[in-house]
Amino acid sequence: MSIFMQIYDFFWYAVASVIVFLVVLILLRSLLNYADVNPFSWSARTIRNLTDPFIYPVRRGILRAGLDPKIAPLVTILIAVLLGYIAVQLVWDVMFTLTGIVVSLQLGLIIRLVGFALYGLLAFYSLLIFARIVFSLGVSSINPVMRFLVRATEPVLGPFRRLIPPLGMFDISPIVVLLLIQLFQRAIAGTLIR
Repeated sequence: MSIFMQIYDFFWYAVASVIVFLVVLILLRSLLNYADVNPFSWSARTIRNLTDPFIYPVRRGILRAGLDPKIAPLVTILIAVLLGYIAVQLVWDVMFTLTGIVVSLQLGLIIRLVGFALYGLLAFYSLLIFARIVFSLGVSSINPVMRFLVRATEPVLGPFRRLIPPLGMFDISPIVVLLLIQLFQRAIAGTLIR
């Protein structure tokens, strides 16, 4: 097993562990709420303090959309699983690219090397878009990392944002761009990498 696949396995286990931990905490929070436990007990306060940073932003968005805020824990779990899946898929693309470049260089396969390089550039750009999505949830726009991410991704996201209006409070243009990038990656994999 190559070092790149070991890194991917470690990342996958880390993401899966975080998601499972978050799901368990949210389920415990819901259980304590329905069991009518004293909200000032140590266990209730601790679980609430650990889950509030995740649930409150979702609850605010749900309220703005005019939905019942009681579904915020479930929506939070679904968002965590979706973000985890996207992160794991993006890291897989990067590790697949690095492995492919190394093997192509060893075997002297120029066409595959070009294919893996293009595939990798698209994977890296997807990673930048994903990082912008994640950082936009809690990082100020004056943060240097956020400014870099905006400068790097806005030339592509801006035109799509003008073409695709937001759905309520949700800007879906990054999702559309990520899907298009994935389509291009599949095309590159099918023609140049095979």
